[in-house]
Amino acid sequence: MRTSVWRLVAILGIGAVLLSGCGGSGGTVSVPVVERPDETESVDDTLGATATEAASVPSPSDTVRAQRFDRGRMWTVENLPTSYFQEAHGVTPDDEWRTKARRGALRFGSGCSASFVSSRGLVMTNHHCAREHITDVRRDGEALLKNGFYAAARSDERRAPDLHVDQLVEAENVTGTVYDGLREGREAGAQAREQRVQSLQEQLTAEASTRDSSLRVEVKALYQGARYTAYTYRRYEDVRLVMAPELQLGYFGGTEDNFTYPRYALDVAFFRVYTSEGEPLRPEHHFSWDTEGAQPNESVFAVGHPGSTSRLDMVSQLEYQRDHALPDRLEALRTRGDLLETYIRSNPDSSDRYGLRNTYFSIENTIKGQTGQLRGLRDSYLLARRGAAIQALQDSIRAVDSLRQSYGTIVERIGGLQQSKVVMAEKAGAFVTFANLELGSRILVRALHGYYYDFLRTRGAPPDRLEAIREDAEQVTDWPAGLEKEFLVAQFEEIRSAYGADHPTVQRLFKTRTPEEVAARLVEKSALMDSTRFLTLLDEGYRKSDDPSVPVIEALAPMFLNTNRQMQDVRASERTLNARLSRARLSVYGTTFPPDATRSLRLSDGRVRAYQYNGTTAPPFTTFYGLYDRYFSHNEEAWSLPARWATAVDSIDLDTPLNLVSTVDISGGSSGSALLNKDLEVVGVVFDSNMEALPNEYLYRRNGARAVAVDGRGILEALRTVYGADRLVEEITTSGEGPEG
Repeated sequence: MRTSVWRLVAILGIGAVLLSGCGGSGGTVSVPVVERPDETESVDDTLGATATEAASVPSPSDTVRAQRFDRGRMWTVENLPTSYFQEAHGVTPDDEWRTKARRGALRFGSGCSASFVSSRGLVMTNHHCAREHITDVRRDGEALLKNGFYAAARSDERRAPDLHVDQLVEAENVTGTVYDGLREGREAGAQAREQRVQSLQEQLTAEASTRDSSLRVEVKALYQGARYTAYTYRRYEDVRLVMAPELQLGYFGGTEDNFTYPRYALDVAFFRVYTSEGEPLRPEHHFSWDTEGAQPNESVFAVGHPGSTSRLDMVSQLEYQRDHALPDRLEALRTRGDLLETYIRSNPDSSDRYGLRNTYFSIENTIKGQTGQLRGLRDSYLLARRGAAIQALQDSIRAVDSLRQSYGTIVERIGGLQQSKVVMAEKAGAFVTFANLELGSRILVRALHGYYYDFLRTRGAPPDRLEAIREDAEQVTDWPAGLEKEFLVAQFEEIRSAYGADHPTVQRLFKTRTPEEVAARLVEKSALMDSTRFLTLLDEGYRKSDDPSVPVIEALAPMFLNTNRQMQDVRASERTLNARLSRARLSVYGTTFPPDATRSLRLSDGRVRAYQYNGTTAPPFTTFYGLYDRYFSHNEEAWSLPARWATAVDSIDLDTPLNLVSTVDISGGSSGSALLNKDLEVVGVVFDSNMEALPNEYLYRRNGARAVAVDGRGILEALRTVYGADRLVEEITTSGEGPEG
């Protein structure tokens, strides 16, 4: 979800902990659990383990053991496992192969992946990644989400404001630069490293921009901060919409089908990158289209930017997530989701005007995904297998004197920090949505900006720091008064529940009034309901005004900031210990396993593969037959079809594969990743995982876990038969080398 306060969070020094949920920390488990061997696969999954991890599959009576790919297959492109790829897939990822994978892939906007798919700068991503940008280019009287969009000529392509794509140019190991001169073991180590990373990132970006103003550098922590890589990206900011199907096709099945398979969604959209001269970009590398498509058991590769995983966390960290962070987050999400659903049903026109359906879809998507993750954490076998890996690491550390002396107590110390977080968990849970644009009150988010803006201004903060806060404040958009009141009430009730009605701040906030009464007065009287009036108030001096939000934020901001600061201090110590333990892990295992996802470019390998579910078999491919079966079988909105699709049943080739599943390793942020064959040709575009894959956030397993993609053959059939998008089909199938439309 998009939040406008992340930069404010950084400026405030507030840990993102309370905005997105706290991360967990570790130990081992010793409960007896029956071994559940992963499903048998071909050479890619049955190769022996490395010398440092057990690989044999024990019998059901054996102790649970860690497996070779428990930490996943999200390989950094700069460190692909060459020998493994050769043996498992018959691919030699030489420099040319890696360069094409790196330069063909893109990071799309603020949270998705994409790729170049023609020599004319054509970009493919998911419809659900493009929704807000589709809305942004609509003209008066248009309903592009409802009706879709296709630019029949290049002149019809529409520039999407505030959209950019980033292409990775190079990656450099800067671990030595970050750690040089830092004393290992110092508890302020995490903060010192982060300050150094920020400084280095600014320095490298300045140097790169002197060569090319489109270049920018991000320094990413890998292996929980044991390694650092500087990624140089080229940013393209003229990105124009070419084609998007109707929302009903892009999100076919709605929340009911989300995270499921078999699936029948056309979750794809096309854009084009233009140069500063207004001409289509001619990228040096792009992915051609395999018009024959993938076959069952074929090797495939997903190249994209997965957001985050937690596969290196200790068991105690996962237990904290299970018992506190995730349940608190889900409760807040469900409350907001219910409020939005009620408002949308009662006010459809207003909801469309404010784009509330996108917000609702985002919340429901998160709820379903995190519910699946929580289910995984409640699986004793998953925790036992994570514990087995931790035990193996501890045994290796204790076997070497130098490692034992430096790292021997870290697991226990991480576990101790979880107890500190537990003490704070209830109060922290009250602020999960406080500063979050999607989930929080607009008035309170703006009030927080105003509170800190005035705080810094009175203390002589430099203009650039004040401007950064003001720019964030400008991004806080308006929404309906009726919805704002409900969100305010929900926030107030959460704070009162967590702190108690007798808490001095709660007494100060409510006095003899109810949360409903306080919320109603704010919505009726506060200038913070309107973006223009708020910015005027910000310039004039927010805290000196008589706006009714001022006493509210004067009461709540110190409580919020104090809770955040306490959690941030614990998390800083936790990050320091995480990094130290991962340095020990690298000393033992090397880089034979991939780091957790960090929204840096990754290449994941797998195979197109069916799986067992519900007492039957889920096929590797679905077809248009299934799409129309859902349409005719369900008399519900989620499976309805636009008129042109309903009539296309007589002309479309129903045998054409529409969706497919594979064992590639993905996470949030992978949406829009190209699914490629061994020759790096497009066979699909990844858009989801199934329910069985959601616990892979913590442990990569293949037992029914699959990534779901739109099949390239289905995309072409829909473009050709339903949309009459001949210009686009010609460009895709010729890689842009045919006549230009």
